[in-house]
Amino acid sequence: MKAVEHLRILADYNAWMNARLLDSAERLSVAERRTDLGAFFGSIDATFNHLLIGDSIWLRRFASDTGKAASFLRERQSDLAPAAPLDGQVAADPAAIRRLRQEIDAVISGWVDLLDGAQLEHTLAYTNTQGRPFKRNLGALAVHFFNHQTHHRGQISTLLFQSGIDAGITDLLARIPELD
Repeated sequence: MKAVEHLRILADYNAWMNARLLDSAERLSVAERRTDLGAFFGSIDATFNHLLIGDSIWLRRFASDTGKAASFLRERQSDLAPAAPLDGQVAADPAAIRRLRQEIDAVISGWVDLLDGAQLEHTLAYTNTQGRPFKRNLGALAVHFFNHQTHHRGQISTLLFQSGIDAGITDLLARIPELD
């Protein structure tokens, strides 16, 4: 499987899993979603907000590259979360979280659809949130991008379970078509 095809599977899984977790979280009250349950970002909604912020930071970094995919990201900046600290809040209520999540997931899918294998070989220069400069392979950064989402969605899944909500199947395999 080519790297770009792998990223398309991850983009599909990302949007599907985000929707599943948001649907599951809607079974809780706003107060329950905001209760600090001891996770790294505290609550379910705080972790959703961290993902919105982190995804937006990375998509802005990816927009600094060249090519069609980066150009697409530059055109879609208004669909991303506003700049905020990693533990900030960019969406205050469940409807705002869902709306922004859907917009960002659409941007992610559009970006991945425009990537090509050559682009993934690029070196991306970026600055982290502490101002430290880095240069890394774009393909490896894209894998990190999706891995980061999976990590924090696992936390959300656990927080939901601790709150009495089973989000159901969360495996990537559920999104990979079976072959004949």
